[in-house]
Amino acid sequence: MRIFTRYILREVVSHALLGGLLFTFVLFIPNLKLILELVVRDSASLRDVILVVLYMLPVTLMVTIPMAVLVGVLLGLSRLASDSEVTAMRACGMGIFAFVRIVLIVAVAGWGLGMLNTLYITPRTETALLQMENSLKGTQATYAVQTGVFYEDFKNYVLYVQDVHPSTGAATWRHVFLADLSDSVSPAVTTAKEALAANGADQTLRLHLRDGTQHEISTSGYNLSTFTTMDRTLEAGEQTETRLSRSDTPMHAMSLRELTHAAHSNSNRLALIELNQRLSYPAACLALMLVGVPLGLSSKRGGKSTGFVLCILFVFLYYILSFVGLSLARQEKLPVLLGMWGANMIFAVAGMLLLMQMSRGGIALNAVANIGLALNKVAGSLTRQGTQTDYAPRFANTVQKLRRSLRSRFPLILDDYVMREFLRNFALVLLSFTALFLIFTFFELVGDIVRNRTPLVTVGDYLINLIPYILYNMTPFCSLVAVLVTFGSLQRSSEIIAIKATGISLYRVVTPVLLVAALLSVGLFAFDELELPAANRRQDELRSEIKGKPPQTFSRPDQKWMSGQIASNGEPSRIFYYQAFAQDQNVFANLTVFEFQPETFELERRIFAQSARWDDKADAWIFENGWVRTFAGDAVSSYEPFKLNTFPEIHEQPGYFTKEYRPSQEMSYGELSRYIADLKQGGTIPTTPYVVQLNKKLAYPLITLVMAVLAVPFSLSMGRRGGLTGISAAIGLAIAYWVTAQLFENLGSVDSLPPLLAAWSPDLLFGLAAGYLLLRTPT
Repeated sequence: MRIFTRYILREVVSHALLGGLLFTFVLFIPNLKLILELVVRDSASLRDVILVVLYMLPVTLMVTIPMAVLVGVLLGLSRLASDSEVTAMRACGMGIFAFVRIVLIVAVAGWGLGMLNTLYITPRTETALLQMENSLKGTQATYAVQTGVFYEDFKNYVLYVQDVHPSTGAATWRHVFLADLSDSVSPAVTTAKEALAANGADQTLRLHLRDGTQHEISTSGYNLSTFTTMDRTLEAGEQTETRLSRSDTPMHAMSLRELTHAAHSNSNRLALIELNQRLSYPAACLALMLVGVPLGLSSKRGGKSTGFVLCILFVFLYYILSFVGLSLARQEKLPVLLGMWGANMIFAVAGMLLLMQMSRGGIALNAVANIGLALNKVAGSLTRQGTQTDYAPRFANTVQKLRRSLRSRFPLILDDYVMREFLRNFALVLLSFTALFLIFTFFELVGDIVRNRTPLVTVGDYLINLIPYILYNMTPFCSLVAVLVTFGSLQRSSEIIAIKATGISLYRVVTPVLLVAALLSVGLFAFDELELPAANRRQDELRSEIKGKPPQTFSRPDQKWMSGQIASNGEPSRIFYYQAFAQDQNVFANLTVFEFQPETFELERRIFAQSARWDDKADAWIFENGWVRTFAGDAVSSYEPFKLNTFPEIHEQPGYFTKEYRPSQEMSYGELSRYIADLKQGGTIPTTPYVVQLNKKLAYPLITLVMAVLAVPFSLSMGRRGGLTGISAAIGLAIAYWVTAQLFENLGSVDSLPPLLAAWSPDLLFGLAAGYLLLRTPT
């Protein structure tokens, strides 16, 4: 019995660890961009990077530990059942509840680990994460300020710099424009030829300005002065207290004692919900185990694939019940205990009934167990239908004729076999991960769906439009997994040895797969050009509707600071400042125009008008009730008030001030290129992140081919260690790529790397590693 116990536990635990790693990877990947963006902008150390990741993992583990237990039980027992090992064990006298007692060890371990995580680790890591975020915010300003962009995150100040040279410590800026908005109608302006910027204490920015001028309008008149050096301290717009006390600590960061006190002494319903949530999620390990044991033992024909399908199905059912209960408890439509523990109760009762059915030979268990097998057959038929249609023979004949006409020896029967295996594995992996992403997205939105009573048609439309985004982002990873599984299987079955024995090189064997991967890369770029932007726009609109937000718009009518068109031929540079702009009438309110000498950035003219309107007939702006001042060094050379005036040299038309803000993922390569050229003139939005994304639109699809090449030596080195090793290697490589890609992308977004290098560095690094490992592989 001890031998059986160790054998079953080893099988269940190995699948549980793999499932936990997989689910944690899927759930945690979206956080990497935010983590690395915070880290890069704040110039955090490697220690800070590791701490941020460690602090964020416990929240993810709250959800993935019960899922890992279910995966381990279902896949582990399904594997034993498919190889008739369960039948042999039962023939030796093992009863159903003997399996339950053995698997209960894993479930109890998961429950204990979950309780430790939710009650002790998570609150402390959340508190530490809040404190770290507050401390890192103090070093953000010098990295956030970018060339030619208005930075408005300081109290009562707007900052504009024409030339930024970021560095660790003090950054060097050239041609600095600083506006004090204490008087919003007539802001005081400081210009400087150069400035040294350093992060100060308490989220401040210390500026050491050189060779500048101050302009201020007061009741006594227009004050103008020059300076050689001047120090100025800017305070961040949002001040956050670093120290966290019990009263201001967010609920998820409260300790167990604080949460219990808040739930009972103040009758705080939200605190009571949080307390029960911390207790119910670990208990899900026990409830899901009760369902997993009978279903795993009954999956005799489907094997691991049936277990995986059932796992996804029951993960979906459990968490949808859990999130619906949470939403109803928050809305006081259900008691807290019933809302938070309802899913566990339902699965525990269902598991006991299934165990009883199995011990008595009932039909309910077979009906449920056959669901996964039926779904598996449907998926298999979908992947095979291409070879079963009438078009398949025609296509094969066409390929053969084309090969004969070109006198080519490609593709051979071996090529067709390898490509078919690769595409089958690729399709199954892509389908599985798409389903996982859709399920997790649905989990995230269940509360909003219930609260806002969103129609299911809208939810379905959103999920359908989300599929292109998932396919685009998951294709490289699925290519990696498919190559690992395909060549790993060929290696384990000794087919690679047989192929080499015929004199065929390994490079020739992998050629068809790499060709397919290259076609997938080209297809990804075409997909991003033709289909993805429209789908992303649609899914963003639907997500806003599900969240209960107004329809999302990207126009910027509230933008009050804009740069004029790029200066040329000695024309003065301009900055426009206005309090309001009526787009339908093309009318400004309280418009100020600052004109600078391009070479020295000295303010040479300032125009103010209470209103300015566009005249189509005159093809110019009509300024009303204002004045014009011109400057020569540190003196006002002229002053002219007016009731009506025009300035033909100001040729920015109304459309220039109604620029649209659009995310890069909602534009094709050509659209994004034109959009960047337009933004560079306005100065309202940083263009560097867009330039990085423009280069990434070319670099990212190519990673599909790079991952395929990288997977070949890994798959052959696994030998006969099994598919679990291959999938684990795939997850490790994918994590390494995502971290590297996001790190370089964020470095490029803050001008720490050239955009071209930031976008292409992951491809180059992983491509060099793939080529080196492939060349070292025995052929």
